[in-house]
Formats: sequence, structure tokens, C-alpha cells
Amino acid sequence: MLRKFGILIVIGALIEVWGIYMMSRWIGGWPTFVLLLAGALLGGWFARAEGRKVWAEAQRQLAQGQMPGHSLLDGICVLVGGLLLVVPGFLSDIVGITMLLPATRPMYRLAMYGWLANKVRSGSFRIYGGPRR
Repeated sequence: MLRKFGILIVIGALIEVWGIYMMSRWIGGWPTFVLLLAGALLGGWFARAEGRKVWAEAQRQLAQGQMPGHSLLDGICVLVGGLLLVVPGFLSDIVGITMLLPATRPMYRLAMYGWLANKVRSGSFRIYGGPRR
């Protein structure tokens, strides 16, 4: 699993470098730099705003005695989306924005839910260091 993740990171980094290079050839170096910087700044602001909404929804659900399952998965999406927007590159920005937008976030939430359900069914999902008695 770790090996596959490492390979994906290397491939993703190569795609990002290629995308930055192609964009700089198309519009120039400084405009590309400004686009990357603006994406990181706006992405950070948007991630913070969406994170506050998700946090408020989770607190509301907890106050009503409900488990905030969807809110926790939304929080993971907002966190990962915000991190992807800070990473320089255009592909990561596109994926990060789609993870932050409330209209497209359910797609990622459903994928995470399916992945977690498969892990629990197969028995490979374990929780270590639970409550001590």
C-alpha cells in the first residue's frame, strides 16, 4: 500500500511539474507564478470558510445527539482539498477545488465511505489505543 502511494506521489509530482512548465510556456513565467500564488491564497481562504461550515454542522449534529458521520467525511474532504490547493500545481488545484465545493464533495464522500466500508468488511480496519479502563 505504501509503495503504491509513493508511486502515485511521484507520478503526480511529474504531472504537476509538466503542467507548470506547459503553462509557463503558454502564458509566461510570471503569470504562471501569479496564478499558482492566487490559487494557494484563494484556496486557503475558501478551505477555511468551508471548514467552519463543516465544523458548525458537526457541532450541531453532536448537540442533537447524532453521530456526525457525513460531517466528519466532509471535514476530511475540506482538509485534503485545502492541502491540495496549497501544493503548487494545476491538477492538484482542480482536485482540491472539487473537494471543497459543496456540490462535488458528496462524490468524494461516497468514495471514502465505500473504501471504509470495504476495510471494515474485510477486517483490515483496526483501531489501536482505544479507551483505557
